[in-house]
Amino acid sequence: MSDASEKLTQSGLSRSVGIVEPKTARFSEPLALDCGRSLPSYELVYETYGQLNAERSNAVLICHALSGDHHAAGFHAETDRKPGWWDSAIGPGKPIDTDRFFVVSLNNLGGCKGSTGPLSIDPVSGKPYGPDFPIVTVKDWVHSQYRLMQYLELSGWAAVIGGSLGGMQVLQWSITYPDALAHAVVIAAAPRLSAQNIAFNEVARQAIITDPEFYGGRYADHNTLPRRGLMLARMLGHITYLSDDAMRAKFGRELRSGKVQYGFDVEFQVESYLRYQGTSFVDRFDANTYLLMTKALDYFDPAQASNDDLVAALAEVKAHFLVVSFTSDWRFSPERSREIVRALLASGKPVSYAEIESNHGHDAFLMTIPYYHRVLAGYMANIDLASTPRGASSPVYSTEGAV
Repeated sequence: MSDASEKLTQSGLSRSVGIVEPKTARFSEPLALDCGRSLPSYELVYETYGQLNAERSNAVLICHALSGDHHAAGFHAETDRKPGWWDSAIGPGKPIDTDRFFVVSLNNLGGCKGSTGPLSIDPVSGKPYGPDFPIVTVKDWVHSQYRLMQYLELSGWAAVIGGSLGGMQVLQWSITYPDALAHAVVIAAAPRLSAQNIAFNEVARQAIITDPEFYGGRYADHNTLPRRGLMLARMLGHITYLSDDAMRAKFGRELRSGKVQYGFDVEFQVESYLRYQGTSFVDRFDANTYLLMTKALDYFDPAQASNDDLVAALAEVKAHFLVVSFTSDWRFSPERSREIVRALLASGKPVSYAEIESNHGHDAFLMTIPYYHRVLAGYMANIDLASTPRGASSPVYSTEGAV
């Protein structure tokens, strides 16, 4: 065993899914989008963890949040410093137990981690889409994810799970394809954004759009990046993901040099932290993708098609629900989760609800909080795999091979 491999083993590889390799599904059937445009063809990058059972009834879909991707668990190489973004919850003996479930995690359309998005080549122009990539919605993502389900020759999901924007996808799944999932796990989400949340997203977008290096989204043509704008957008977003208590406990008013410098350079530790988060984000995320993802958040409103009546929107839902919120999450507060719970109860749907005590803010859904993990593990352990939807499993949409 190499030194790197031994370090991974010592750091928890024994309870990890181990080394994983992304795959690519190619779709040649056009996908009609809510915006009125369509994608003539597209690719979705995904990873799988665990084994599909003989009945093909143990598949679980993981939906990612705004800046997430397909790499939810495990490592891509022995030299990786960090595992996938939800490795704490996915793996052998973990809440989403890969000894029992076959877990699928993908990068959404419009993403910048391999799925078709602004960085991809537009088959019409032969150049990267850039700002010409169409606006996509949560419903568009769910339609594309349904095609991935068929591509994998699955008739349905034992559960669809997601936090934040991922939780919104779960809710949309239950409404759009009620026969395709047995359980819906909605974590730290909301039935639609508040005006305040839309405002945060707009400030972030303006920071990017007004960056002199943005060039109307065609920064690649100028061999540059809107670094300052994307950095500011991430700094603003990161503030909203943390609670005041978490920031106070982590940073307080601690000065980097131990004394006030009376200037505008970094003095407080929290300033240094935010600048680091912003700078590192620029190197791993695309600005046009960030604009798309925040718009998808803004547009999400499944009740709109039912005269703003969420109870009516949930009328045909068949899934059992687990809804989870966190006490210090002010971006998507517990009250927003309770809106979903009340609407489900009014619709006569089975739902379990847990409000988790935490000072981590919105980011709590990614943390290893013992009670939270016990709730999630307990719910998942009680899923009856015999109840997973089992319709026709042959693909309806034409596809091309996987890589």
